[in-house]
Amino acid sequence: MLENGQQVHQNIQTGQVPQAMNHGGHEMFDVHEVLAGAINTLNLYKLLGGHIQDPELRDIHNRQSQFIQEEYNLTLQCFQTGQPPAKRTEPYMMKENNDFIFGMTQMPPSKPIQNVTEISDQHVAAAMLNALKGTASMKTMAASETTNPVVRRVIAASIPNCLEMAYEVSLYQNKHHYYQVPQLAAQDMQQILNGFAPAQGMPMQQQMNNNMH
Repeated sequence: MLENGQQVHQNIQTGQVPQAMNHGGHEMFDVHEVLAGAINTLNLYKLLGGHIQDPELRDIHNRQSQFIQEEYNLTLQCFQTGQPPAKRTEPYMMKENNDFIFGMTQMPPSKPIQNVTEISDQHVAAAMLNALKGTASMKTMAASETTNPVVRRVIAASIPNCLEMAYEVSLYQNKHHYYQVPQLAAQDMQQILNGFAPAQGMPMQQQMNNNMH
């Protein structure tokens, strides 16, 4: 309900809940994980930055790091105040094209490094991708349990950005053969593609409405 132009919520045990405290239990823990995860990702990016050799990967790294920091600040602001953040969440725009290279080429077997001096652009990109994939999953779970509508919108809007950044890194990896994409045989692909057919008939509610006329 509204009181003096401000939305007021009800707790059946304690009464009115001010907007700044409009957070459920699941939300408190899940958003805590989202914010802590963003800090961990930013720290990881900071640690990785000194090992990057390729200017293209450095550009991706710098743009993503800046974007993640801005999203973290927006999420923190609306979480602490219960109010819309000072600026709207913006979509992340990657520079990579969408052209994956399919097929496998011979590469040395993967193995753990023995010294930090062995860290290469391949290792950096893999760490970035893993961090972004984990963040996307964490934010999806948090948005499903968030009661504050502003916080939920901000987190939900940030999920596609995580996916876009992960996709950008995977495209970079693919171009350098770090992320190889095998394909099934054409016959097998065709069988799977044709393994489904459109649903038939009207949805139940529409069918009931038609029967009432």
